Amino acid sequence: MTNHATARELFTEREFVTKQIIASLALLIVFLASPLLAADTVDSVLSSENKKKGVTRESVGKIDDMVFLRRASVDLIGRIPTIAEIDEYLAWPQAERRDLLVDKLLASSRFPDRWTVFFADLLRLRSNVTGGSALIAYVHKAIQDDLPYNELAARLISTNGKAGRVPEVGFILGDNADPLAMASVTSQVFLGVRIGCAQCHDHPFDKWTRKDFYSVAAYFGKTRRYESNFTRAVYTSEAQQTTVMWPPEDEADPADRKPLVPSFPFSMVDKKAKPDFIARYEALLKDRTARLAAKQGKGPSLDALLADADKKVTRATSGSADLGQQEARAEINKINIKGSLYRQSEYREDLATLITSPRNRYFSESFVNRVWKELVGRAFVEPVDDFRADNSASHPETLGLLADEFVASGYSFRQLVKTIVQTDAYQQKQVPRDVTELVQEELEAAFLATPMRRMYSESLYDSIVTAGHLFDVKYTAGQNEKVIEQEVRVLIGEEEEPETVAKALIKDGTADGDAEMKKMKAAGSAAGAGYKLEEAIELDFAALLNPGDEVAVDKMEIKTAEQLEAERMAAMRKVTNRPGMKYETKIVQRTIDDNPRFSSSLRMASPAPIGHFVRVFGQTSRNDLGEARNQTPSMRQALMMLNGRLTHEASRVGDLEPIHKYLAGKKPQLEKAVNFAYREILTRKPNADELTNAMGLLQRADGLNDGMADLRWILLNSNEFRFLP
Repeated sequence: MTNHATARELFTEREFVTKQIIASLALLIVFLASPLLAADTVDSVLSSENKKKGVTRESVGKIDDMVFLRRASVDLIGRIPTIAEIDEYLAWPQAERRDLLVDKLLASSRFPDRWTVFFADLLRLRSNVTGGSALIAYVHKAIQDDLPYNELAARLISTNGKAGRVPEVGFILGDNADPLAMASVTSQVFLGVRIGCAQCHDHPFDKWTRKDFYSVAAYFGKTRRYESNFTRAVYTSEAQQTTVMWPPEDEADPADRKPLVPSFPFSMVDKKAKPDFIARYEALLKDRTARLAAKQGKGPSLDALLADADKKVTRATSGSADLGQQEARAEINKINIKGSLYRQSEYREDLATLITSPRNRYFSESFVNRVWKELVGRAFVEPVDDFRADNSASHPETLGLLADEFVASGYSFRQLVKTIVQTDAYQQKQVPRDVTELVQEELEAAFLATPMRRMYSESLYDSIVTAGHLFDVKYTAGQNEKVIEQEVRVLIGEEEEPETVAKALIKDGTADGDAEMKKMKAAGSAAGAGYKLEEAIELDFAALLNPGDEVAVDKMEIKTAEQLEAERMAAMRKVTNRPGMKYETKIVQRTIDDNPRFSSSLRMASPAPIGHFVRVFGQTSRNDLGEARNQTPSMRQALMMLNGRLTHEASRVGDLEPIHKYLAGKKPQLEKAVNFAYREILTRKPNADELTNAMGLLQRADGLNDGMADLRWILLNSNEFRFLP
């Protein structure tokens, strides 16, 4: 009997391996017949659409290699290129360097950092809400691992659990699991549809009715936000009854209102049809399933997974639900304590399946539209979150092509970015200055010229830090001493060396002394804190995703700078007023070695405090749905660039910087110094007039280092630096 069983196992294993090989060969044939979308195909379709629309104007031309290097670096990794990166780029073969650069930037550790900012704006991720920081870290890892966008979206929509411990739940907690709010959020964020306008009445400009809105809200009707009385832990789970009733309370008596069964009002591709992009997507899924099954040594039928997905869509769109079966399953789940505590939502799982289905054109097209806008500067549908019948895409065929390929690639975000960056549309020049506004609008609307774009505030911040060599120290010890005023306490009646409040906290010997010191540092409580509007707390993404002790994490809370300062002052009073001792507080001057170093703004806790550099330059509070970054220049921005610490420290020349060698010694090399400054700040060489003027500035200065600081300050404050070429 054992031999027969072994034989059956061997036969089953061989059969499974054979199916794997067949599936892999089938996938290979599909991809050979329909390869990943080439950028020139996008350009061809775009050009064809322009001709159909009667566009007769010619493109303004493509940017040169150095401009492409700067534009792609800022867009893909959030900062300007360094001198070393410029030299490496120019050493590559000219015909291949752009493609090589894109591949390198996509593989950079800064790529997920930069695009976490994009997703944080899209999803309204905030460090100052429950589970917010963990969710930001989770999204960062998803980008890093190229988690398919449909999987990321599905997890955010459907997951229940404890904040921090289950990062995805931070998305629904961002709106306190409110069904009406989540109906607006999910439709506008993931589908680009403002169904929230139908919350109080039928949509005034679109087909959505009030009942459509409530039918979407009903998917969230059983979800609740809970908080533990013991640990203060916050989590979400499912209740037995829904809170979404129909008709709304302002239209009917309470006795006439009934629980509303959720339904999906958005149109889908007919399930009987199988367009090429869906066939390719299904082939990709089969290959992934086969690989996973081979790795685990087991797995479901490859076709069964697709059939199961179709069943989910059918069940979710049927307009009814077997409530008896759902209640029975809920009762079974109660056997498991954690399963009961964090019950998953079948309604929201159905909604996630529908929203992320390859048959849902809204999902793929709205996301592609957003990424295109982010990179090219203008979307096919404007505003990006307002898809409706009377606001059609400017180039529907191009948008559809990109969306289909996005699905066929397995919702690969990196592949989408790569395709767009390699198109001619991305690589267009800006319109010449002598062109009229009407002509400029025509060229930009046809994607024959690129709109002028200012750097994201985070990219501007990191580019200043890069240009000024502030990611690391740039002075040797003792080269940048500074006199500051500091508060100290002195024991009255005895001769004692004055000690700072920080030292006193350590001497006090309290158990939380180390923690208090960290809080003081995080809050910027040292002297001159008012001069630190460009600094902030940096998130440790790895630590946020591995929180350690569960109870300890539950008790953690994000504290504002004001709270931390209040705790510091309380601790100071505690130290100063120790029983039996008398002290007095004095202000003394101290000489410190001020060697500033800045962290990347891409990893800062966000949104930053009001008044911080990145907020002043456009980062939003992320509280309001659909809130776009304000790119309008302001006097406050100008003053921060002219007088702010970040620009000031970036302009100064440190003796550890590469440029210093051209300014030091008996025979300074001024021309090389000027060329170096232009290359590392503007990613180009100066022209003849710029070189002459710059050298004159250096020669007239009191010292060459001071003259170069003035030149770098001028370059950092130029429009050419702040705006993408």
